[in-house]
Amino acid sequence: MRVGFFFWPYTPAYTAQMARLGEKLGFDLVGIADTPGNALDPWVAMTLAAAATSRVRLATCVTNLVTRHPSITASAAASVDLAAGGRTILGVGAGHSGVTNVGGARSSAAELREGLAFLKTALSGAPASWRGAATHLPWIRRPVPVYAAASGPAALRAVGATADGAFVNYGLGAPEVSRVRALLAEGTASAGRPADAVDVWSIACLDVAERRDEALDKLGNILGFVAAYILGPDPEGRGVPAALVPAVRELCATYTTRQREMDPGLTRRLGIFDYLRARLAVAGTPEDCLAQVRAAEAAGVTQLMFTVSLAADPVRTVELFGRAVLPHLRTPRSSASD
Repeated sequence: MRVGFFFWPYTPAYTAQMARLGEKLGFDLVGIADTPGNALDPWVAMTLAAAATSRVRLATCVTNLVTRHPSITASAAASVDLAAGGRTILGVGAGHSGVTNVGGARSSAAELREGLAFLKTALSGAPASWRGAATHLPWIRRPVPVYAAASGPAALRAVGATADGAFVNYGLGAPEVSRVRALLAEGTASAGRPADAVDVWSIACLDVAERRDEALDKLGNILGFVAAYILGPDPEGRGVPAALVPAVRELCATYTTRQREMDPGLTRRLGIFDYLRARLAVAGTPEDCLAQVRAAEAAGVTQLMFTVSLAADPVRTVELFGRAVLPHLRTPRSSASD
């Protein structure tokens, strides 16, 4: 099991601290979110993270094709990759808070596919064209991998057809994992790519504390934030039980992408906290979290990318998981002490 995490970079000191923790504790990947109005600019934060580390891979998790011209994004990713010594992944998506918070609209699946194809070409160092405008970054030393976030069927097919990797935010159960695999496979097949062409990371919300109630106290914030864009567009088509569909629709209509306005009790009042927690999160004590990761592993998850952005204490969460859970995931089950 390979494991990473991403976070909202609130301050320079906090950003460097989180990146160093990820490297020190042995995480495989550290990601920076793009959420204007909530945190620092992602490329400033990526540069800070690169300066604070020397080994761990770094990713934007994720930026978008709307708020910056894709040529600018390609140049920024290649620049950070040079500063980081070749450790960078460019992660892009259709857009959530990064687009909503500046009054934009997310990309369609077709636009995402178009953008991914452009970025892969540009970040290989070859000449590329974006809607008639030429881009060439001949100073690139190595191709920068391009990953994409996806949860809906059309986006997953687009990612399968074009991206080097996927950050999939859909759920940790066997039905969710199986559906994601099938949709990615449709995409790879449509483009004549091998079935294993996409490096898949499953995203989950993470909050860890010594006491279970502390870990769950504010989990509703990230569950509401994530569920609204994963399940909200089509709850029936994305596997939400019929009895919970009205609550998910209400969540989608009432939640906010602004951290200071979030209501951690919303998902509980709507009666969907337990469902969302089971599907989209790993949370509780270290023992709870180990059991939940093992269950996800049994369901077919092979790589986990956690969001600790809205954890009650992101530093504590990363430290506790890194010290008390991660070592067990580096050992085969048959010989592990869990």
